[in-house]
Amino acid sequence: MKKNNVIGMVLIFIIMVWWMFSMPAPEPVKQEPATKNQAVETQAQSTLEIPQKDSSSELFLGKAPSLEPVQAKVVEDSTKDSLAEAPFVVVPHELEVETERFIVTLSNQGAKIKSIIVKDLADSTGKFPEIIQDSTQGALSLSFDGVNLDKALFSFKDSLANKITVEDSLTVAFTFTDPSGKKIHRLYSFTKDGAAISQKNIVEGFRASSYRLSLNGGMRETEAFPEGKSFGANYFFSEVIFNNTFGVEREMITAKETFNQESGKILWAGLRRKYIAMTVQFANPTSAVVEAEPLKEKVAESDPGTFKLSLSDDMHSDTLAFDFMVLPLEWAAIKQYDVGYEKIIVSGWQWCGADTWFVAICGFLLWLLKAFYSIIPNYGVAIILLTILVRLLTTPLTLKQLRSSKDMAKLKPELDAINVKYRSDPQKRQAAIMELYAKNKINPLASCTGGCFPLLLQMPIFFGLFIILGRAIELRGQPFIGWISDLSHSDVIFSGISIPFIMPHGIAILPLIMVVTTYFQTKQSMSAMTDPAQQKMMTWMMPGMMFLFSAVMPSGLVLYWIISNIWGIVQYRIINPSKPAEKDKKKSNGKKIVDAEIISTKKK
Repeated sequence: MKKNNVIGMVLIFIIMVWWMFSMPAPEPVKQEPATKNQAVETQAQSTLEIPQKDSSSELFLGKAPSLEPVQAKVVEDSTKDSLAEAPFVVVPHELEVETERFIVTLSNQGAKIKSIIVKDLADSTGKFPEIIQDSTQGALSLSFDGVNLDKALFSFKDSLANKITVEDSLTVAFTFTDPSGKKIHRLYSFTKDGAAISQKNIVEGFRASSYRLSLNGGMRETEAFPEGKSFGANYFFSEVIFNNTFGVEREMITAKETFNQESGKILWAGLRRKYIAMTVQFANPTSAVVEAEPLKEKVAESDPGTFKLSLSDDMHSDTLAFDFMVLPLEWAAIKQYDVGYEKIIVSGWQWCGADTWFVAICGFLLWLLKAFYSIIPNYGVAIILLTILVRLLTTPLTLKQLRSSKDMAKLKPELDAINVKYRSDPQKRQAAIMELYAKNKINPLASCTGGCFPLLLQMPIFFGLFIILGRAIELRGQPFIGWISDLSHSDVIFSGISIPFIMPHGIAILPLIMVVTTYFQTKQSMSAMTDPAQQKMMTWMMPGMMFLFSAVMPSGLVLYWIISNIWGIVQYRIINPSKPAEKDKKKSNGKKIVDAEIISTKKK
């Protein structure tokens, strides 16, 4: 019945919001006994010797103090594996490498990445965002056999350079040599327009049993955080992500946690924020263990926070190689790698195969959105056209649902009379209702299924639109009309006045329009309900819920909801040109239903 349809729709909506934005807090991780790798690291800490700080010069020495400094060149050949000696005492130094995609600052202290500035995500002022949260910790810290190289100074070619612009390809080579002559080479290879920083780590003069690679600096959000708390989700994401070959996992953790320790292989692992991810990607799946823990520092109150991440495994050769990927989450661009990166944007339950078919639906909807944009270069117009197309394609299912509800609505006056007449005798009331259904050749179970099933079939499409329009990087900074200057943010027109928890950023127009259209559409759909109290409650409940959530929704998502509501209102008026009240009046021949006679079962 229509009542059941609406209740089901509300419950599904609540489940959707919970599913996307209310990830349950994981149980604290039980401390496991030392793994094989950890035991090897503990036993082999003397494999390398890190020179201590020199009290006279306050420098770390990257090679024996007796060696003399020499000037060297940057390695231009990215395929060159053999490393020339770099025999000089090194001092702390940073090298900035710029490509068309990002600006990376390399530090010879640990030979790690200190900073990544992403040129693909310029803000409205043209400023490029930094994505390493803690630059002192940085990314790609390395340990071999439990010996942490984070503080060791590496020598590197062209130690006098401060900045290099990559014209075609470039390899920067760092070398650390301990007092006994054991060496570690770290090579960073760049291309002019690639998203990958290829990393090759070579040990020389000893055999390493294990490694640990860390992203200790976490990941900073590229977008400005809104001020104030709200009831709705903040539409910001911070997750630990990895592909364990079974599927892509996205984890929002609250305590230290370990993944892939018992079984499975890791193809890539990393961190993500709303519009960007950075991952360590291996050429082949490895048995690496992923460990993550929250960083305490938060940029703002609405910041979900970031995480430290490390990967550890046995060393099977003298070389550890991988690609460090910096990935703005643009669907078509990341899908081409064919390793499941698009599932960072949207995923689904594996038990029902939704991690395949639902992801495909979302990808198709985004493709349609971009296709409309290619015709009319305005994403607001593209959203409107996409919403109309989806509602048009789902019209046959909607019509079936409305017809089923319409058939049940015709019996409303007689059902009201039965409810009044047998209100003190539930058994006779139920018998009378079933007799009425049989008389009019209506199967209540089939009617309910006919009303609910088309709605359930449409849900994945509507959920897909909801998710895509809330997360698509394509909408970032895109205007629509007038005051709607950014479809990825709320359309605040006056920030001088705010409503705590509801409109904390200021007064917005689209959420108010959405509440009004939701009210009228809900009122139409509730007209078949037999209980006036329930009808009134349901009519106000859905608009109230949407008002709480919509104020902080991206305006592109609110725009979709408004157009969908308007379509539903017009469609209902076309199918039901007469008002329900007039139909009820005709059905009962103008007579009011009165409870003049109440039939009840007498007690014996």
